[in-house]
Amino acid sequence: MTTSFNAGTLLAPGTWIEGKWHHRRYRVERLLGKGANGAVYLVRWGRSMEQAALKIGYDAVDLQSEINVLTSLAAHQTKRERRMLQSASRPFLLDVDDCVLGQIEVQFYVMKFVEGCTLQQYMDRQGLEWLGLIGYRLLQKLTELHHADWVFGDLKPENILVSEFGHVELVDYGGVSRIGRSVKQFTERYDRGYWNAGSRSADPGYDFFAFAVLWLHVVDGARLRRLSTEQLPQTRQPSDLMALVRTNVKLKPFESWFKQALHGYFTSSDDACAAWHQLAIQNGRRTLSPPVKGTTPGWLKGVFIASIVLLGSTLYFMLQS
Repeated sequence: MTTSFNAGTLLAPGTWIEGKWHHRRYRVERLLGKGANGAVYLVRWGRSMEQAALKIGYDAVDLQSEINVLTSLAAHQTKRERRMLQSASRPFLLDVDDCVLGQIEVQFYVMKFVEGCTLQQYMDRQGLEWLGLIGYRLLQKLTELHHADWVFGDLKPENILVSEFGHVELVDYGGVSRIGRSVKQFTERYDRGYWNAGSRSADPGYDFFAFAVLWLHVVDGARLRRLSTEQLPQTRQPSDLMALVRTNVKLKPFESWFKQALHGYFTSSDDACAAWHQLAIQNGRRTLSPPVKGTTPGWLKGVFIASIVLLGSTLYFMLQS
């Protein structure tokens, strides 16, 4: 099998891909995304022509690394799925095979397709009242990954998919690294090394730092961009990021969590997840259930009740007169 695939080659809709070993056939519907290490397509397969996501990598070694991560997560899910029922929606591997494209033999893998949009798009559309819930569900995904001995690494809005009712999925596992090794792939703005906040060693704290900067990007992107571009590299510090948190009304309620994440104080992934959960509940929710769209505001309910009381009083005095 060849070790590389032309990064400029894209498959046209209607193209059929047939696995060399498993002989499953997939029809390309459209391109879902294209990155540094491969292209992902929406495909249909099987008798019912159900949807799936198929990834073709530009480098066989990198793609095999992703497959190893997903295989490991699938095995880990089997052990934990009773305790973490939400993980059942994770798009683990459906198929791994080789195929011939033109004169080149390449490897691909297939995952369950989940309809959704990027984190930034979802928050822009639904509003920041979803911050607590989406943040908690994302931390659950990261915690599950850490329990399987992996760090996501390249955590950014484009690598997070949010579907209906706020269900969260991590996508693009090309940057996932084994805990204890160097982070394989990162984006500077979310990297703790960029902010002089620690090494690029793969540990859960690396993901939590990126998680904190991620929300600064989503909620306060303009100020974060100015901060990251105006400062000299040697002067960047986590304290500069904390100043943004303290002066943002949406992030202020989570200040204690951001402080621990940006300074590397969390002792475990479970602690980080539990701390966010507690703050989200304190910040106005008894439970982390999805906000109900179109719910009547409390002040409007009060006005309605007052109107009923006033009307009743008026009718009473009219009848007495």
